[in-house]
Amino acid sequence: MNHNLTTEELIALGESADLECKAAQGREGRGELPDDFWRSYSAMANSDGGLILLGVQEKPRGQFKAVGLADLEKVRKALWDNLHNRKQVSTNLLGESDVQPIRVDGESVLQVRVPRATRQQRPVHLGANPFGGTWLRRYEGDYAADDEMVRRMLAERVEDSRDELVLEGFDFVDLDMESVAAYRNRFAAVRPGHVWTELPVPEFLERIGAWGKNREKGISGLRVAGLLMFGRAEVIRDALPHYMVDFQERPEARTERRWIDRLVPDGTWSGNLYDFFRKVYQKLTAGLKVPFQLQDGQRVDDTPVHEALREALANTLIHADYSGRVSVLVVKRPDMYGFRNPGRMRIPPELAIHGGNSDCRNRRLQTMFQLVGYGDHAGSGLPKIYTNWAGQHWRRPVLYELPEPEQTLMELRMSSLVPADAVAQLEERLGTRFSFLPNTARLALITAQVEGVVSHDRLKQICTDHPADLTKMLGSLVRDGLLLPDGAGRGTVYFLPWQRRLTATVFDIADEAVAPPELGVITPELAGQSPELAAQPPEPALAGGAVVQPLLDWATVLPAIQAQLIELGRPVAGRGRVAPSALRASILALCSGRHLGLRVLAHVLERDSDDLRKRTLTPMVREGVLRTTYTNPRDPRQAYTAASSSSEEQNDG
Repeated sequence: MNHNLTTEELIALGESADLECKAAQGREGRGELPDDFWRSYSAMANSDGGLILLGVQEKPRGQFKAVGLADLEKVRKALWDNLHNRKQVSTNLLGESDVQPIRVDGESVLQVRVPRATRQQRPVHLGANPFGGTWLRRYEGDYAADDEMVRRMLAERVEDSRDELVLEGFDFVDLDMESVAAYRNRFAAVRPGHVWTELPVPEFLERIGAWGKNREKGISGLRVAGLLMFGRAEVIRDALPHYMVDFQERPEARTERRWIDRLVPDGTWSGNLYDFFRKVYQKLTAGLKVPFQLQDGQRVDDTPVHEALREALANTLIHADYSGRVSVLVVKRPDMYGFRNPGRMRIPPELAIHGGNSDCRNRRLQTMFQLVGYGDHAGSGLPKIYTNWAGQHWRRPVLYELPEPEQTLMELRMSSLVPADAVAQLEERLGTRFSFLPNTARLALITAQVEGVVSHDRLKQICTDHPADLTKMLGSLVRDGLLLPDGAGRGTVYFLPWQRRLTATVFDIADEAVAPPELGVITPELAGQSPELAAQPPEPALAGGAVVQPLLDWATVLPAIQAQLIELGRPVAGRGRVAPSALRASILALCSGRHLGLRVLAHVLERDSDDLRKRTLTPMVREGVLRTTYTNPRDPRQAYTAASSSSEEQNDG
């Protein structure tokens, strides 16, 4: 990073990195390390890392003012003193190069670069107790981690392989022996003449790692890996209550509330991972064209696309955190394949994509899949997927994480980087304006047209421009009316004006709870929030069957409804500082029986939107007095409704 920045360059920096600015002036106005610095340090370390600038004020969100530190060395000394104080923070992640003075608009500022903590370092917590002292970073700020999240971090830290555990009280009777037989047949075909092929079943399962010994306790039994691989779904849930695997084939290249094929553990098959892999791989590859080719006189019914799909499916299963609340989900659509597993990646996605680094969450499962020819060597699976997809001249895969609930998603689109139909649609709407744009600007609009949304992070994946140049380019497209922004900082996403009401995010995490067609009731596993891979999520449905249409833009609200909202907001609108209780009361009145977007609320209440969301709406959601329309906090269509609203509410607009 440069040692001299302007506030304009900070805006660009905020789109490419998680940025937190603190005035850090202290009582005397000469500079002091603020108490809330440590929350941001913990939160960034436990999330994706980021930058903290001490001596810069950000108010409102996205607008920066350098105020400087008159006594910068005092602040730096206080920082280092506390980093080595275990009563203050559990772990020091910083080196000398991470804490540097810089100048912003001529003012002295202290820059602190916080790295993403490794799983062995997490949770990074304040004080001696991780419970209550662990913080997580979200786009709106720093939030305390709940006890369940802390326990999962602690488990990830001490267990190199989450599937190694020998289970007490589980035995061979808990396995689906048809699955075991199918695996042994595959093993014999892939490894003819191997000495394990003739072993009795118990010894064979021990050799492949499905059965093991806990020498400390002096017991033998099924490992978690063996139960997941070969168990029956109902027995797997005895050990892992949230276990759920789900495949959906959807008929069109857009989100539908229906599917033409679905596979879930419904009692008609074992429900274990080996059978799920076999069945889903056949469904994923059905219809793929295979050119005629011979190898050693035998026809090879395989292509780079087959190989990429095998790797993606195997990766999803061996990296999943089966203690998480999110299901394993695989979606097939005419335009894309999508894969989701519970749990974030153990190493940053950008490192995993380049290969050579591996920290598999379920190493026994990885070995068992590799023994029968599924899944590549450690650290090479993801690069192979990217290479094989690029060989088809298709759009670069999307790999990213969502923080709450923790999950990893991969999207493989079967469309070219510059699809002719997308270009034709843009040319039809924009005419010569599109043709005269620079190459990267055209690519940004094409991405928004094809994927429904474009962001700074996505553009960094598909072009080589400098991050600051990407920010300037996106800003110019916004000024010219070619893109509409939503959000602030790294959470900013951009839409084409005519698609804004049609498309939300590449992957939306607010899907409906529905039972598979074979079931007469909704199972507990399916009744939970189960994100779907989607470019256009379905509108939320209420208990009475009505579809919620959130009011997001003031200009689209009917005049009669505008008048009602203005009257409800009158007690606090335009009154400057008001009592928090009065503001909350007005918000609850406005949101009673309606789903109102942030911009509508800010317009009616005459408040800064980011300040309103951060100081009032988000705390009200956490307290349960407001509900969000969509479970994904980053959903650009997010709206709010009073929690006491009737389940039969209907939107007036």
